[in-house]
Amino acid sequence: MKKSSVLIAGGGSTYTPAIVNMLIANLDRFPIRKLKFYDIDGERQKITADACAIILKENAPEIEFLATTDPETAYTDVDIVMAHIRVGGLPMRGLDEKISLKHGLVGQETCGPGGIAYGMRSIGGMIDNIDYMDKYSPDAWMLNYSNPASIVAEACRVLRPKSKVINICDMPIGLEDRMSKMIGLPSRKDMIVRYFGLNHFGWWTHITDKEGNDLKPAIMKHIAEKGYVVDESEYAYDNRESWKYSHMKARDLVRIMPEYIPNTYLKYYLFPDDEVAHADPEYTRADEVIDGREKSVFSACREIAAKGTAKDSLIRKDNHATFIVDLACALTTNTKERMLLIVENKGAISNFPSDAMVEIPCLVGKDGYEPLAVGKIPTFQKGLMEEQVAVEKLVVEAWVEGSYLKLWQALTLSKTVPGANKAKEVLDDLITANKGYWPELR
Repeated sequence: MKKSSVLIAGGGSTYTPAIVNMLIANLDRFPIRKLKFYDIDGERQKITADACAIILKENAPEIEFLATTDPETAYTDVDIVMAHIRVGGLPMRGLDEKISLKHGLVGQETCGPGGIAYGMRSIGGMIDNIDYMDKYSPDAWMLNYSNPASIVAEACRVLRPKSKVINICDMPIGLEDRMSKMIGLPSRKDMIVRYFGLNHFGWWTHITDKEGNDLKPAIMKHIAEKGYVVDESEYAYDNRESWKYSHMKARDLVRIMPEYIPNTYLKYYLFPDDEVAHADPEYTRADEVIDGREKSVFSACREIAAKGTAKDSLIRKDNHATFIVDLACALTTNTKERMLLIVENKGAISNFPSDAMVEIPCLVGKDGYEPLAVGKIPTFQKGLMEEQVAVEKLVVEAWVEGSYLKLWQALTLSKTVPGANKAKEVLDDLITANKGYWPELR
């Protein structure tokens, strides 16, 4: 089996060490000859890279490893790019959330004004990384799971339509993991799902086991009673109480949409007032991550570097991220695995715009992906999706054209913003906060 050279773009992410452990655990099906980290923040990346160099030396010494801030070094001789960049880092995420809440709006990194602000920062960074790949390793595939995935995917469609980029999100995979536990199955891969929507904005319409037995009623019953909560103890570390609230809120989503199983992020669009009322405008999810996962992961990395060994480290493999290995395997070994991807519709949803970036099941092999037909979708879901697609398209158009008007239009159309005046107020504050990250708007 051919060994791949892998680049993790966003090497300083707190998720990177666990992903490295996950890659090591799956070398039998996705062998690696070289692993590289790339990040524009060399100081932050050094924390994770010093620890991961030791992890690799102890567990997979045959893998060549390096970390760099130089794009040419990073992207030369690469087969697979795993991209999870965060332009502006967690401090800018915190500003997005707090500015939105100050105006009485949803403060979230991928939804509403915060998601739009983050999207405006992310587009340039993603296009830079795609261009590095196309220049230095034109045969490579980029597996992009950088947020906000819907806006990033639309930007890829518009600005780099011929580049070998596959956009994917871990949110549906994580929820499917929970569903499988609800009904006692060993793995989400024991389920066959049908799903349609946009990223962070979709519904499961059918779920069966491999024998064709309908699993949806039992899953819906659990969600109606407990939401997506399957183990109370998981929320007891790293400031995860906000996740418990999010998973429990799915009960309300099922109550108003009993025909399908919902993605949890729909709560931000359907219950925005509840989300604002529940949030602390002085201490948002970004603060929780900084005080929780970031501190614990970086502390563990520094301890590995200081001791010179990863034995007994608190860093484990990220089973949740095995979808990235699944996708890499499908591309390199032609598995034709069925996966939820964010792709151009092109008729898969028959009564939806052809150029919309939708999240649907696809078969993945050595030549890329093949979207599976979804058919017609109901009027209510179609209307919600059309409004959100318009928001995402306007954000990308605003970035390309430097258009204040189009970004205001995007905010005004967002279901999380109640009107045009409020859209202008929050936009003006976001422009000030994002100076140097966004194109200048005219």
